This record gives sequence, C-alpha cells and structure tokens, in this order.
Amino acid sequence: MASMNFELLDIRVFVAIADGKSFLRAAEQLNLSQPAISRRVQKLEATVGTPLLERTTRTVRMTPAGKEILPLLRRLLEELDESLLGMMASGERQAGRLTIASIPSATVRFLPDVLDALGRDYRNVRVRVLDLSATECAEAVRTGQAEFAITLPVASDGDMVYEPLTDDPYGLVCRKDDPLADLADPAWGDLAGLRLVTVHPGSGNRTALDAGLARAGIELRWFYEVTRLTSALALVQAGLGPSVLPRLACEGPDARDLVWRSLRGAEVTRTIGVLRRNSATLSPAASRLMGLLTEAWAAEPRSAPVRDE
Repeated sequence: MASMNFELLDIRVFVAIADGKSFLRAAEQLNLSQPAISRRVQKLEATVGTPLLERTTRTVRMTPAGKEILPLLRRLLEELDESLLGMMASGERQAGRLTIASIPSATVRFLPDVLDALGRDYRNVRVRVLDLSATECAEAVRTGQAEFAITLPVASDGDMVYEPLTDDPYGLVCRKDDPLADLADPAWGDLAGLRLVTVHPGSGNRTALDAGLARAGIELRWFYEVTRLTSALALVQAGLGPSVLPRLACEGPDARDLVWRSLRGAEVTRTIGVLRRNSATLSPAASRLMGLLTEAWAAEPRSAPVRDE
C-alpha cells in the first residue's frame, strides 16, 4: 500500500462485498452496476498490490490479505463517518455511531437500562446492536464490524480477548400448568424419560449445556431440536414438552407465560462475557458502554431466581 491512491468509494465497495458476500448485494446497496463494482474492486486490488477477493460462480470469499485489511478499512470508514457528523453543541460530546454484537438472551436484562445511561453521556451517539449467535459475534468482532460483543466463550485467533462477566445457570422451563411446575424442589432426575426441547448441538448454548451435564454425569432425552432459544420457548409454550434453558433466556417477553425453575443435584451454567480485539482501541463511547455493562452485571445478585415460582 505504498501509494495509498485509492478512493473512498473503492473502500465502501470492498466492505459492502465483504459484509454481504455478494457483488450483486453490494451493487444494490450502493446503487452501482455490477461492472462498476468489479472495476472498483480491481482498482483497490491494484493499489494494494494483491488480490483481496476470490469470486466463484456462487460465492465470494476474502483472501488472507482481504481478511487482514478489512478491519483497517472498516475502521477508517467508521472514523470518517463519525467525523462527518461533526461536533455536538458546546459542552456536549462528539456525535458518532457505536456498533456492538450480542447473543440475544444476554441483552434482555441489562441492555435497555445501560443504553439509557450511555445516552446521558453520549446523547448523539447512535447505537447499533447486532443480535447474533456466539460464533457470529466472534466474527463480527474479528472483522471490525462490532467494537465488542456480549457473548459466550469461543475459540479465538490470538488477537481476541474474552473477559467473563457472570455465570448464567441452566434450569427447567415449563408451562405453568405442567406438573413439573408444582414440584417443591425439582431435581435433574425429574426430567428423566421426558420428551425435552433443546437447541441444536452446533450452538454455543448446547455446547455449554452438554459439557455441564457430562461433568455432572446427567443424561437427558432430547426429543425436539431447534436452532434458537426463542424457538425452544415457543415449543414449550405450545405444550410439546419442557426444556432446559439458561436463566437469562427466560426473562424476555417470549417466556412471560412460562416458569423457570432451578434444578437440584448439580449446577450447570454458561459463562457470559465481553469479547474484543486486543489490538484495537475502543472508542470512548464503547469503553463507557462496556464499563456500564460490567457494573450492571456485578450488581446482579448471583442467586436471584427468575420466575422461579
């Protein structure tokens, strides 16, 4: 990148293709023709001196050089966009945009209040929250799409730092008219032989649950498998069977008519924390938001039940 003689639109085109994994979607997003998109990519690659994208008939993938340069170009665009928004009125902080990622179940309890508190310090900072799986959260942080993520522990590439915030216990979730809801002190053994609802084995939640059950020597019978926690709650609500889900997943409106109960016999938990890039400096707004989240988690009573009726 000796000459650095590329245009802003070249960068926007490359980032749009990387995000959408499609020349067509990038062309539609930027209101350009596909030939114009291709020329912009070729111009950027000529300036950089190496291919950045591998294009086949069906997919678009980044080369190693493309993966390396993407976070730098994305941050350059974000800083430029923020500077173009200008300064706020005298005595107020700079306007801008903050993007974070989060697994959906981690945002229900604290994020609304925390964002409200952030708004008092950064009134003109727009916040975008990406609701993603744990794996998708890690990718968003790695590529610079999000400054940090509230997520489960994931395998990192060495440039990622994970800071645990809290342990979220798994427990029984059932309808209020389910006989399990009337048990005074339900135990894991009470679930033996039942047709249970669960999330699929490839999810971070299922991985954490299976690992905890294996350590405790507990075997359960999974009958219905779904992709997301919200779908599991929907099946429980429909009466197809109870489930074993994290406590925080049962605090949103999707679980308002259900009961979450702790289970006697073994404590099975998942860890929720903050994932960020070690080599990247957080913006002032992101740093403040992370601090507010840490304070909120620290103030939460670890033993407080949720809808434990």
